[in-house]
Amino acid sequence: MRYLLSTLLVCSIIASQAQDRVNPVIKSYGGIFNIPGATVKPDPNQEYKIVVDVYGGADDKKDLDWSLHNVARMLNLHAVGGVPAENMKVVLALHAQSTFSTLSDKAYKKQFGTANPNTNLIKELKEAGVKITVCGQSLRARGFEKDELRGEIEVATSMLTTVTHYQNLGYILLKF
Repeated sequence: MRYLLSTLLVCSIIASQAQDRVNPVIKSYGGIFNIPGATVKPDPNQEYKIVVDVYGGADDKKDLDWSLHNVARMLNLHAVGGVPAENMKVVLALHAQSTFSTLSDKAYKKQFGTANPNTNLIKELKEAGVKITVCGQSLRARGFEKDELRGEIEVATSMLTTVTHYQNLGYILLKF
């Protein structure tokens, strides 16, 4: 009986401290925990200019691109920290494995036998004001053409030139 009461007490303490994930900007992806006691937070008055080198991807092409999911987390984290959407200037430079995430459902299905699992995430990122580019070099190296891309995607000369261009404009670099 004593063991049972101890177990119930521990479980109730854990449950009372458990918190649901929140999705303030990207509603369907990138859920994060609000940390009310955090002492290191983003400044809501600052403009965040971020260019992201997005190179990851899912090993199983039926799964979501973890790199894009991390971008959703980044946006949600800044929002929970109090940063308004208009202060978030985000550019994605997709290449390497993430190149596949930019394909239309038709092209993705032709390549992998399934619809692109990143379609809705890309839509939500775009609706949140994220500029999404794909490396033209990665496209060509993989044999893809512009008409095989999702409509939200812009073709860049390369990931490298996208990153250097935006860094010259004062954007900081993150890599996912």
